[in-house]
Amino acid sequence: MDSLQANWNYPTSVLVGAGRWRELVQCCEQLGIRAPLLVTDPGLAALPLTAEIMAHCNDNGLAVSLFSDVKGNPTSANVDAGVAAFRSGHHDGVIALGGGSALDAGKAVALMVGQDQSIWAFEDVGDNWSRVNVDGMVPVVAIPTTAGTGSEVGRSSVITDAENKVKKIIFHPKMLPAKVILDPTLTVGLPKGLTAATGMDALSHNLEAFCSNFYHPMAEGIAIEGIRLVKDFLPRAVSDGNDLEARTQMLVASAMGATAFQRGLGAMHALAHSLGALYDAHHGMLNAILMPYVLQANRSAIEERIIRLARYLDLADASFDGFLNWILDLRIQVGIPEDLTALGIDATQAPVVGAMSERDPAAGGNPIGFSAEQYEALFLQALGR
Repeated sequence: MDSLQANWNYPTSVLVGAGRWRELVQCCEQLGIRAPLLVTDPGLAALPLTAEIMAHCNDNGLAVSLFSDVKGNPTSANVDAGVAAFRSGHHDGVIALGGGSALDAGKAVALMVGQDQSIWAFEDVGDNWSRVNVDGMVPVVAIPTTAGTGSEVGRSSVITDAENKVKKIIFHPKMLPAKVILDPTLTVGLPKGLTAATGMDALSHNLEAFCSNFYHPMAEGIAIEGIRLVKDFLPRAVSDGNDLEARTQMLVASAMGATAFQRGLGAMHALAHSLGALYDAHHGMLNAILMPYVLQANRSAIEERIIRLARYLDLADASFDGFLNWILDLRIQVGIPEDLTALGIDATQAPVVGAMSERDPAAGGNPIGFSAEQYEALFLQALGR
């Protein structure tokens, strides 16, 4: 395992390897954080792991306290409550611990503690990010406990506008965490189902970034290798949660996906964002189920590059159909349902889903510009209609 130890500074300062969460105190000290607010979700807050991290911080002179009022799809109310906890505790930085929801919430809290406008003023539209009072932002140390969203290396947070039932992307370049710890020992307790769903989310990020038409060869190169890591290591991580090599490589693939998708995302995410807001369903599972339907819908625009990808992955059938069959086989292998009905989703809001997906920012990266009607049809296909 020693060969899987590294220190990286791209896209930010990343500490990789088993047991490296114990360098958290040094990370905080390097950023001038003496009183961090640890932001996580209720499930993680109740685990011995969080108590151990809190004790480690306290024993080493950090005045840490816990905030865990974070939903699976975090809302602006969650962020507001985190800001209130930050201010009342006189904190000076954030430790974001958990899956994408906790990481997104922690990053949003670190942004909003110094702002006097609504969080929606900083939605990723036009140059809204320039409204941010940068001096009011505080540093973040991000520690993912799932290998999926890659939010630890992202410059944005996905926050649900509960009143209007829509997910919005809040963006600022300095939302990128200053320190990231990728420690596979923190992911070994993740159940098989969540390991699969989050791992497929990492695949969706890399795959949609690879298929996007925007020009970014560096991101394309990162994406293609991220997909290979998922191919080689997701089945292992699902089969044996204690496989630290597989857990490490999936954390890396997740971070690669979020680094690559600055090139763009696409219809998988446009639909997943809409369905997540309307049905409060797990984001990674939505992407996993939607994946083959979107690939097939994009076939005319992506077939040539998918063949190139299939060759890189050394698939026995290096064709578009061969790649699609690999996706379908992988889903079966890790236990992903065939269609959205397994999540309790029905067709009653199909026109709403179509309209929301067409407007979603992720739609702009799709290789084909789908209309609301086409998104609605895609949604119905993914329902098995």
